[in-house]
This record gives sequence, C-alpha cells and structure tokens, in this order.
Amino acid sequence: MQGGGSAGVFPAAVVSPLDGIREALSGTGTEVVYAEGVNLDTRPTPLHPGNSRNPRTGEPGVLVRYLAADGTEVCAEHRLSGRILEPGDAPELARTAAAVEVSALVTVTVPGEWRFAVVGLGAVTLHADGEPLIDTHVAAESDDPTYVHVAPSFRTAVRKVAPGEPLHLVATRELAPEQGLAVALAADPPRPDEDQALAEAVACARGADAAVVVVGTTDEIESEGFDRPSLALPGRQDELVAAVTAANPRTVVIVNSGGPVELPWRESAPAVLLCWFPGQEAGHGLADVLFGRAEPGGRLPTTWAAAAEGAPLPATEPSSGVLDYTEGPYLGHRAWRRAGAAPAYWFGHGLGYTTWAYESLTVRAAPHGALALVRVRNTGARPGREVVQVYLTTGPDDHDDGTLRLAGYAAVHAGPGESVVAEVPIEARTLERWSPGDAGWVPRPHPYTFHAGPSAAHHPLTSPLTP
Repeated sequence: MQGGGSAGVFPAAVVSPLDGIREALSGTGTEVVYAEGVNLDTRPTPLHPGNSRNPRTGEPGVLVRYLAADGTEVCAEHRLSGRILEPGDAPELARTAAAVEVSALVTVTVPGEWRFAVVGLGAVTLHADGEPLIDTHVAAESDDPTYVHVAPSFRTAVRKVAPGEPLHLVATRELAPEQGLAVALAADPPRPDEDQALAEAVACARGADAAVVVVGTTDEIESEGFDRPSLALPGRQDELVAAVTAANPRTVVIVNSGGPVELPWRESAPAVLLCWFPGQEAGHGLADVLFGRAEPGGRLPTTWAAAAEGAPLPATEPSSGVLDYTEGPYLGHRAWRRAGAAPAYWFGHGLGYTTWAYESLTVRAAPHGALALVRVRNTGARPGREVVQVYLTTGPDDHDDGTLRLAGYAAVHAGPGESVVAEVPIEARTLERWSPGDAGWVPRPHPYTFHAGPSAAHHPLTSPLTP
C-alpha cells in the first residue's frame, strides 16, 4: 500500500480495498465477489495476524526471539507481522544476540503447494513442523542501506500442505556486523496459472452489476533508490483492465501509484480513480469515495503522458558522467505547451461529484505579492469542493518565454447553486526569477496577466494585476 524506500511504512494492520468495500456494503444485501486477476509480487508475503498465531501465547501474530551463540534466549517479543526490521522491546539487549528467530503457527486455508520463505543475510534456516526446508548461507548482493536494512535477499521452499492443524514455522538468521538486523518469515498460497487467473477476473466482472479493478505499482517498482525503466503498468495489468472494461460497462479502475503511469485503456474506462499509495486505511477511504460518502478531492500535481515515447520529457541519463539540465524551466505542463502537444491529463486536472462555473477574477497588489479573488459557482446537484487554480503569464526575457506557470491555488466548498469567492494568495517570489548575473532575485518582465481555472489546460478567466 506504499512506495519503496523512504515512502514505505509498516502499519500494524492494513484495510484492503476488498475489505473496505465488503464492510461498506455489509447488511445491504449486496454480494461482493472477488478474483485476483494478475499478481505482481515477486517478494514473499510476510505472515500477518490473519494467518498466524504466536506459538507461545496464541495471540494473532508471531513470536520473535533473540538468541545467544549457544541458543539460549536473550529476549523475546510478540509482533503482529512476520517482517522484523529491528528489535522493539529490548533493542540494546537484542543487539548482543548472535541470531534472531521468528516462529508462528500458520493456519493454511488453501490446499496445495505453498511457498514458505525466510528473508535475511548470513546463515538462515527454515523448519516446518520440525522438517528442515531451508539451511543455507545468503551472501549480500549490495551494500545499499535499503537492501541491507529493509529488503535483503530471501530464500524460498515449496511444501505441499492441506488445511487442518496449524503448521509450526520457525525461521532463523544469524546476526553479523554490517549485515543488518532485518528478518522475515513469509508464506504464500498456491497461485493459479496467469491466463486462468485473468479469465476468472473477466468472468467475475461479467456477472456483476459493477466492477472495481485495482491496478498500480508496488514498493518494488517505485522507490527513490532507482529509476523506473518504463511508465507502463507492470505485468499484465493493462490487459486485465481492457478485458474487464470490455466485459462490464460499469467498471471503476483504481490506479494505486505514486507517480504517472501510462493508461492506454483510459478512453474505454467509465471511471478512473487515482489513490496515490493511500496507506493502512486504504480500503475505508476508497469505499467512502466509491459510494459517495466523500468526494475525490485531489488534483494532479504532475502532467500525465498518454505514452512515454514522444513525450517532451527531460533526459535523465548522464553523458560521460555529466547530466546537463538542458530543459531549463520548461518542465511538466510548460514543456508540453512549448512542444505544442497535449498530454493525456494536464497538471491540476481532477474531477469531483459536482460541476463548477468560473464567474469572475480580480487580482490586486498586496503587501507581499498579490491576491487573486475568484468567484465560482457550484452548478451541480450536490455539495462539493473545488481546487481553484491561478496561473501567471509574464513578458519574455533571455531565460524564460513567460508562458503559463502556476501562481497559486485555494480550495473552496459550496452547496448546489451556491457561489463562493476563493482567495488565492500570490507570493512575491512568484513575480520574480533568479538572476545568476545579479546573484539575486529580480522582477519578471511586465505585463503580469493572471488566469483562473480548474487545471493548466482550462482557465476561462483572465485579469491583469491592478495596483
């Protein structure tokens, strides 16, 4: 539910989109059916309270023990997740240990060949009901801190199991200098053939009154530690969306990503909702929006291309160890406008559950810049929120052609038929640019013209700056 690296968080529990939808529709007589569709996970899934119990206490979760070199227990703690990045209850004492052990009683609900895994560096073992599944040494593949301390290598074993008595899993890893403390005990059920899984999802959607498809990226695909090789959704997700929208004309596609992705099916999807790595309460928040309890309130902070190929994107690969920022100030929507091209979605774009009319714009000088007053009217049938955006054009100079740039924005709320004035402050710095020759900020060339609207592509109101 989150991105990789510093965007990653590890909550005690996560409300999935499926759980949120089922909870919201509980008691309504609505049947919610589900199919996995496609699977992107390449790393094993850590144990969680839904499938594991502490073998010492019986509580949902796992038992973590830090062991001395002779195998005696240094300290122990109860955790809700099988993924342990560092000791919690007695960190100083635990750091004197020679090994860490994670164990749990795992309830298997699906028969077949399960994949059990242990994550960690150095000597690792994994036992199931006393049977050795893994006994090996895992060498570090990188000294990158994220790899060592958050997501080190893992080893997997396959074991055929049947539902019934809980399976006692015990994983250990040695603790050695410069090898980090991270360890995880994981279990994944058998997965169907990809073609079969996709066909099941399509059949599920075809028989439903409405379909919700969740696609996106993961913490293995988006992180600050590496570049994405493509803007396409990974795996067969585009194929899944195209097939489901063809099977059910009442499909909502939820895109869970932290940045732009290509959406080749966007014209055929009745509704597209971006949820931006929503975290542990994802399912509740998505259900609130899907069923109208809340309005989707976000607006795009980036410009989304229909396809990366041919888009006016800056070069990101250094030449002879040097990366020249030849794009200058022409990034995002300014680059698209300069190229005379139209993206799939402009910066600032976003729809809600009502419509708005932009009625008037006045911009006057203020002590620390300017103030834009934008009157808008809710022309729809329900209350709503609008993000009023004000853009600026100036005269050209040697460094900038003065074309449209964001100057400020403000959110307003109004009931059906109600008008409201958005007060949008314009910072003084917005009317300036940095001058390397002067080693300081200088005024941008006049005239200053302001434009108001709901996105960088649509701004029906225009006004000069008045004293």
